[in-house]
Amino acid sequence: MNIDRFKHHHVEILSGIAALRKLSHLGVTDHAVDIAHELKALSQIVTQHLAIEDRILYPSLERSGDERMAGMSRAYQNDMQGIASAFINFARRWSNATLLSKNPDGFRDEANIVLKNVHTRMVRENREFYPAIESLGEAGRTAVHDGLLYA
Repeated sequence: MNIDRFKHHHVEILSGIAALRKLSHLGVTDHAVDIAHELKALSQIVTQHLAIEDRILYPSLERSGDERMAGMSRAYQNDMQGIASAFINFARRWSNATLLSKNPDGFRDEANIVLKNVHTRMVRENREFYPAIESLGEAGRTAVHDGLLYA
């Protein structure tokens, strides 16, 4: 199963988190506009990634015929719900430069929790989930005909 698009999203997401960390260290108040802009861009990538996972990746793994992969897929999908919800709420709340300027410590505190959870999840998927997907044998591969994933 070709998961290059998902891997590319992870690179973009991890880069976005690194950019937010750098801007935050430079000063939330001084860089509030840049942080809000970067957070909006990150939110778009994360939202797209989550939608494609839910519509394509997880259902494909459920149909793969590999019960271990189907179980792993369900576990990853269930785990992601809380992380995704927290991130979406975080992005909505802090995509406003004025609010960032008024409460830089609140942003930092929440970012340290939410973005760390997203980062940890991406790293875990890169180390465990994606290699397991790529190791599916020919018999367990599922064709998806929309050009995103294919056997």
